[in-house]
Formats: sequence, structure tokens, C-alpha cells
Amino acid sequence: MKKKVQKGSYGYLAYQKKASLIWTILFFALSFAVYIMGILSTGSNKNLLTIVAVLGCLPACKSAVGTVMFFRASGCSREAWEKISVYDDSLTGLYDMYFTSYKKNFPISHMVLKGNVICAYTESGKCDCNAGEKHLEQMLLQDGYKHITIKIFDHLGKYTDRLGQLSKLDTEEHRNRQEIIRTLRSISL
Repeated sequence: MKKKVQKGSYGYLAYQKKASLIWTILFFALSFAVYIMGILSTGSNKNLLTIVAVLGCLPACKSAVGTVMFFRASGCSREAWEKISVYDDSLTGLYDMYFTSYKKNFPISHMVLKGNVICAYTESGKCDCNAGEKHLEQMLLQDGYKHITIKIFDHLGKYTDRLGQLSKLDTEEHRNRQEIIRTLRSISL
């Protein structure tokens, strides 16, 4: 397996799909092996190793849920990455972000923070951009970050135009920039 891809980097979701699937298979295989060892050593499944194997299914099932979530999420397409990556030198962006709320999920291919503005791009036609903006605003407000404007685009041309405008802006960076980015990473899948 290749080197670990950090959250917010291009290819993160694709990497996590593979890694999560491998860990899930290993967890279930370990539980199954412990169960078989118990049967082979005692001739019955009524032993302590059966309990250990069943308890070993708990982290395996948790990993399986994560795997299902990663397989539902889609990352930034190669075509979009090629057009957006032109701005990577002038703007710090986060790729492959997937935000969840109680009612809806918000797949974000790319997002940037410049001053008090967060711009994001989704390639999903199912993404409710207005609800996503409100969700992100609410999550940032909970962490104490006020007066941040959030806009989610669903058209690549308009988004790259906005990135061009933001890259030319000579605005002061938000004083809590790194903390905001950390918050966005922590609330993303």
C-alpha cells in the first residue's frame, strides 16, 4: 500500500476506501481465527475464546461501518483536480471533504479559506448547497468562529472563476485560520 494520504489532500477518500476495507477484513479474519482456535482446542464453541471472538467483532463492525461510509463518498475527480490545482500555489485548499449531518450529507470536492470567506465546490448533483452552507456555518459557530461567509458552488467554471478572484485578493488571513482548517478536517469524514 502506498504512503498514507492526509485528510484534505487529493486522493484521500480513494486511499481511505482501500485502507478501511483492508482493516475491516483483517479485524473480521482475526475474530474468525480466534473462534476457530477455540473450537479446535476444545472441540466445542462453548469456551472463552468464543466470547473473545464475539467481542472482537465489535471493532470489526465499527470498521465495516466506516468502510461503507467511505465507499458512499466520492472525492474530487481528476478533471476537476486538474483545473483547481492551478490555484494550489496561491490558495491553500482542502480536497475530498465529506461532511455529514443528521439529515443530509455534503460531498465537497475542494474548498478554500481566504480571509473570512470559505468557498467550496461539489461535483454531486444531490448535494444541497444551501443546507451545506448552513451546516458548515453552524459547525463553525459552535467552535466560536463568527462572521465567516460560506459559499458552495456546483459549477466548476464559476468555482474556478471565484478561485481566481480570491487568489488576487490582498486580504488579511483570518487570525484563527489554522484552527478553522483543523475544525473543517475534524468534522469531515
